[in-house]
Amino acid sequence: MRAFKFRDPDGHPLELLYFPPGQGRPIWHQHARDRTFLGIDHSAIGISDTSVSLAFYADILGMTQAYATINRGPAQEALDGTFNAVVRITRLRPIAPDGPGIEFLDYRTPPTGRPAPADTASNDLVHIHLSLRVDALEQQVQSLDGHRARFVSPGVVTLKDGRRAAMVRDPDGHALLLEQGIVDR
Repeated sequence: MRAFKFRDPDGHPLELLYFPPGQGRPIWHQHARDRTFLGIDHSAIGISDTSVSLAFYADILGMTQAYATINRGPAQEALDGTFNAVVRITRLRPIAPDGPGIEFLDYRTPPTGRPAPADTASNDLVHIHLSLRVDALEQQVQSLDGHRARFVSPGVVTLKDGRRAAMVRDPDGHALLLEQGIVDR
């Protein structure tokens, strides 16, 4: 696999990936010759404890672990722009086979990662959130509430277009917008 990390004009971190034959999901090999951009494979988030994040994303939200590895050495240092980088990487997938996943980046060294400010609001420039479509929003919110998750929204809210959603923070403070999946009417 090859990777190239960079920032867009607004400063958002992005990573381009190339999966050689036999690696990555089949979707990334279907149209590889016609287009440069094929889609979004995953969103990567820095975390402080893999087991705590797995308990949240896998046990509560229902994602499944696709793989886990530890990256280190000159290639990882060059990719991250850090010295002596050692990172535990865990990738999770949703139930939908073609949906984008979430990748945990648990940096073992260097131990210089800064947590997000606890008072970050949705209208702050540094705010980012991941949008996750869920089948049973009400049940998911009840489960999160039972596990003492930190909600940004006051539970489930109805948006202007009629969709229902809730915003919650994961154990490291990342905001997740949970949206009710499409329901046949």
